[in-house]
Amino acid sequence: MATISSVGVGTAGLDSASIIKKLVELEKAPLTTLTTQKATVNAKISAFGQMKSLVSTLSDAASKLSSVTGWNAVSTTSSDSKYVSATAVGGTLPTTFSVEVQSLAKAQATASSALLPVGGALGAGTLRLELGKWSVSPSSFTPGSGVPVDIAVSASDKLSDVASKINGANAGVTASILSDASGERLLLRSKTTGEAAGFRLSAMEGGDTDITSAANTDASGLSRLVNGSTVTQAAADAKATVNGIAVSSGTNTFASTVSGVSFTAVQVTTAPIEISVAQDTSAVSTNIDAFVSAYNAINQLINEATKFDSTAGTGALLQGDSTTISLQNMLRSAVQTVTTGSSVFQRLADVGITQQRGGDLAVDSTKLKKAMTENMDELKNMFRNTGGGSADGVAVKVKAMATNLLSDAGFFKSKDNALQLALKRNASEVTRVNDKVDAFEKRITARYNALDTQMSSLTALNAYISQQVTTWNKSSG
Repeated sequence: MATISSVGVGTAGLDSASIIKKLVELEKAPLTTLTTQKATVNAKISAFGQMKSLVSTLSDAASKLSSVTGWNAVSTTSSDSKYVSATAVGGTLPTTFSVEVQSLAKAQATASSALLPVGGALGAGTLRLELGKWSVSPSSFTPGSGVPVDIAVSASDKLSDVASKINGANAGVTASILSDASGERLLLRSKTTGEAAGFRLSAMEGGDTDITSAANTDASGLSRLVNGSTVTQAAADAKATVNGIAVSSGTNTFASTVSGVSFTAVQVTTAPIEISVAQDTSAVSTNIDAFVSAYNAINQLINEATKFDSTAGTGALLQGDSTTISLQNMLRSAVQTVTTGSSVFQRLADVGITQQRGGDLAVDSTKLKKAMTENMDELKNMFRNTGGGSADGVAVKVKAMATNLLSDAGFFKSKDNALQLALKRNASEVTRVNDKVDAFEKRITARYNALDTQMSSLTALNAYISQQVTTWNKSSG
């Protein structure tokens, strides 16, 4: 900005700087309007952003009512979950069955003989761990499909070193050490339960690769970990009966025994446990309530943004905005739609969902519950039928509308583009006005500086003439 070089020096004390300042402020007046306009545009961007978020929530709520999973929720109950618990996947047909648990699944556990001295070296060789299944009579081991895991043991390795190597070998077995008065023992346990999760430990010494060699089954060197070991717990499947029919599982969870139902044995039963699967109407009710709440939220926001205060004579931010009113009408039309997808229910009001003054939806829980109890399939059709056109359900139509509004070519994108363009125009106009003000200030300052210089010269001339006149008068007298 320009500055005045001599404030009122030659203009008899005239406050040129203040005059210039006030003139510049008058030139800046349009900036106040532009600032207000910018704030208004930003407020509209925020308002439409809130609307977009709420329409997205409505879309999600409509999706649950237009999808199969939204109507296939089931509830599963156990007469005593302390013994048997159960769950069921959506869509499972209503059913009941009884479960009795005879035994729980177990992991194999073994303990070596006591070794002395504690902390002593075991001897060099190789330990082999194999997963598989044991037969009781006659006792035999059938390896599983997995690859045996060989663990190299050096001559200086202690039992703690061996346990560490086993735990690091990812062999499906965990190792720990038990120490007592008789010495130290290697404890092994399967990581998983079930008969197929048993294991066999073998030792090979002196470069021998035959695990059945006599040298590998004696009671010296590394073979001590195998010779004299005992099975403290045999691997076992869980045993149960379903409606009196024997079933088994490698874990305590029976995931595929009853179609769609997974039940877990918690402990051995003393009496049959009844498992029931039924359609979960509460989940449907929750989804409908969420749909109504989502619609009401966007409707209320639009009402607030477009209201007019007749007393104050002022309108809200979007009062009179035709596009916003059109959006609200579109939403209201979507929830008032008539569908032929159901032979019993054609509109939301038929199941107790009615539109109130102001556009909000209200739910008559008694009427809705009656519809769910007596005509759940038709209620589902009213919301999610996909016959096309008038046969489309209410939720399907609302979902389609919301998807269109939220698309890259939809209402909210177009509105945001227009408002962002308005901001750019505002910024350009601010720049233009500032440039104009700056040029004006420089121009007016230069004029006042020139005037000040002229006035200074005239003041000096006047003083000189006055001095000469005085001198002349004195000399004449």
